[in-house]
Amino acid sequence: MKYKFATIGLAPLFIAQGLYVRHVTTKLPEPSGERSGIYGYGPPLSLLILGDSAASGVGVPTQSKALSGQLITALGSEYRVSWKLIAQNGHRAKDVLAELKIAIPETFDVVVISIGVNDVTHGTKCNKWIDQQGQIVELLQSKFHSQHILLSSLPPMHLFPALPQPLRWYLGLRAKEFNGALDKFAEDFDRCEIVTINYPFDDVYIAEDGFHPGALAYSIWASHIAGIIRSRLDRTVFIKDQI
Repeated sequence: MKYKFATIGLAPLFIAQGLYVRHVTTKLPEPSGERSGIYGYGPPLSLLILGDSAASGVGVPTQSKALSGQLITALGSEYRVSWKLIAQNGHRAKDVLAELKIAIPETFDVVVISIGVNDVTHGTKCNKWIDQQGQIVELLQSKFHSQHILLSSLPPMHLFPALPQPLRWYLGLRAKEFNGALDKFAEDFDRCEIVTINYPFDDVYIAEDGFHPGALAYSIWASHIAGIIRSRLDRTVFIKDQI
């Protein structure tokens, strides 16, 4: 791919721009609020939200406005959701894998994963990232008995306002490569489904750092995931009723 040649020729510029972005970008904290609990009424549903700064809700002040809070609110009118958030700003796939290895075994019907942006920016090889994704999925199935694993695609990094050109172009191409590999990976796992992050990159949707989602973007993301979860659970119930 073109960006692999650009890595060699433009590497000094990319490094300089990366250091500049880290220096000038507003450092937003993780939101306050609960990271586990029980919410809603209806059939029981156990939910794990797993991953990086986007999973942890960076970009909004409280978890109620983040992915976790908006997702359990969307599901709580139909399910009694027992939920947990295991996510941290800066986490890469290797960090998520390490967290799962030391976590106490429990059952999660549905797992929502958001990882990859930090792997892209830190130079993780795509095949290594996919291998780590495979190990994560295997652990979720064997140790946590997860039936539905939703893998969030990487956002369109070529649109991130905080990134200057040509770094934005370069990281955008890397993100597209990761997404293509993730799509192929998910085809081999019936329990996995890709969640495409699709929200406008206007100022009203983006946090003040120009990098993370804002409350409206988290709302769109959560609503989309909730729809996928309902569809998968309804399909599972239908299949059981036919047996």
